[in-house]
Amino acid sequence: MTGHRLLVHAAFLYLLPLVVATFGLSVATALALVALALLWRWLISLSVFLAPARVPELELQTITASHFVEKVRWCMDRLGLEYTERPAGGALGAFFVGRTVPCLKVHTGAVRSSIGNSPEILRYLWGRYGTEPGIDAAFLEPTPERVQLEQRLDRYGVDLQVWVYFHLQADRDLTLRAWGVDSPQVPAWQRRALRLAFPVLRRLIRHAFRISPRSHARAVEKIAALLADVEGRLQRSPQALLGGEAIDYTDLAYAAFTGLWLQPERYGGGKATATRLPREELPPAMRAEIEAWIANYPRAVAHVERLYREQRLAPLPAESGEDAP
Repeated sequence: MTGHRLLVHAAFLYLLPLVVATFGLSVATALALVALALLWRWLISLSVFLAPARVPELELQTITASHFVEKVRWCMDRLGLEYTERPAGGALGAFFVGRTVPCLKVHTGAVRSSIGNSPEILRYLWGRYGTEPGIDAAFLEPTPERVQLEQRLDRYGVDLQVWVYFHLQADRDLTLRAWGVDSPQVPAWQRRALRLAFPVLRRLIRHAFRISPRSHARAVEKIAALLADVEGRLQRSPQALLGGEAIDYTDLAYAAFTGLWLQPERYGGGKATATRLPREELPPAMRAEIEAWIANYPRAVAHVERLYREQRLAPLPAESGEDAP
């Protein structure tokens, strides 16, 4: 595949100075190697048209425990799309190659595009499938009211990241499980790398998310405020966050984010690429906060449980995701 060729090409470029220095090559020889590398790169670009790689039309790049991934995954499943899910190992992509998830790769003809961030992916899905015959995409229409609520829900998702890592950073085994070290869908080399790089990754996460007792307290306060707002909305309109009878993608986003700590049975839509962590295995302080949210915001919790029970259908057999590298 072209991606593998590019990886080999990049490795060659990095090693080229070492080759020149080790063997004492002349300037002319070094320039010849550079010309060869440029020719190689051109042939890789040309192969996109002459020998295109066989890749799925839709590929969703994920990690095993991500509420932002679940937001996109659920919307794609609701649309009834056929796609390949390709999970990566935990935080490796973000901190070592600058690649975040979810990321949707779209293959059309000889062109393969990448779309990152859940709001941008949902806008693409609406634009692409909003008028497609036989596909009901009305729930994805980005009205101003929905987009405004989505932005607040996405901030709730970030607060949950701070909350999760504050509690899990000291528990190596639990964090590694959440990152997919026990998942056969994650490449074996990445699972090994996660174990080896865990001390470095933990330090990077602390810095990136500014994990501290103070940031945790702020996150818990913001999470509670969001849940209180949802509780009030559902008291006025029990069926959907924005009123009426029909749910839309904001309801799914809220359920996906809250599912991170509520862990309903159908979290992940039954896909093997999604990791669930039983509540009884979580740290006591983490469990206590979850139990307080369940007690204080019963409507907000019941809405998530109902959506997962009634709306989160199991994937089709062809969508098992077991073809990940």
